[in-house]
Amino acid sequence: MFEGSFVALITPFKDGRVDEAAFQQFVEWQITEGTDGLVPCGTTGESPTLDHDEHKRVVDLCVEVNNGRVPIIAGTGSNSTSEAVDLTRHAKDAGADAALVVTPYYNKPTQEGLYRHYKAIHDEAGLPVIIYNIPGRSVVDMSVETMARLAKLPNIVGVKDATCDLARPIVTRLAIDSEFCQLSGEDGTVVPYLAAGGHGCISVTANIAPKMCADMHRAWRQREVDTVLALQDKLMPVHAALFCETSPGPVKYAASLLGKCTAETRLPICEISATSKERVKDALAEAGLLN
Repeated sequence: MFEGSFVALITPFKDGRVDEAAFQQFVEWQITEGTDGLVPCGTTGESPTLDHDEHKRVVDLCVEVNNGRVPIIAGTGSNSTSEAVDLTRHAKDAGADAALVVTPYYNKPTQEGLYRHYKAIHDEAGLPVIIYNIPGRSVVDMSVETMARLAKLPNIVGVKDATCDLARPIVTRLAIDSEFCQLSGEDGTVVPYLAAGGHGCISVTANIAPKMCADMHRAWRQREVDTVLALQDKLMPVHAALFCETSPGPVKYAASLLGKCTAETRLPICEISATSKERVKDALAEAGLLN
């Protein structure tokens, strides 16, 4: 079971290339700050604009610096099933603990197509799979019925749920079972998601506030509700600011303010506006994340 605060890692760039040193230093910082798990090469890591060699290299770098300390769920999704199988096989060989596989974007597969896509990855790659259900970006929404059907396969072990539907974790738990791992994909709703039966969050905000995010999840597990609510309220303006423009533009700018990497992104994600920069800076300062 994966639980707690998993960080959807940014991929630092410098002069158009992956900044390997900055990435490994960033991963080390995440671990020392208490992050419960690492997710390289997700959407926040700009996986759509990493070529295959870069994608695999980033997973390798993450596994290397982690050295078995916390779980790694490597992003391996694609709208091409064969490509997703290849990336998932690599993640397994590299030493990742699971794969995060997004629903195929643009193709708009049917529910049967979704089932066959994930079954092929399950059958051919041999690594535990977390379904990433994000209708806002992929256009397709996996139904609870399809997810329950997939959950009968031994290596389909959970979901990253970015539907913003807070009834979904309850319905999913009733349709499958409590062992099926449910991770929120929305920082702003993580506390009610946990209350509805979720186990953790794959977080954008954890890139910037790893200790606060991890502390909130630990407080939840210890049923320290006052601490949970205080941290939720402190983090909420940060969550909002990090999505004032298309992610990961704002979070990479925030990381640059902390001196962790450049704010560089790859097109079609571009530099955020001056107004957005001020909003991000103010939110970090208000939360006590900037000196």
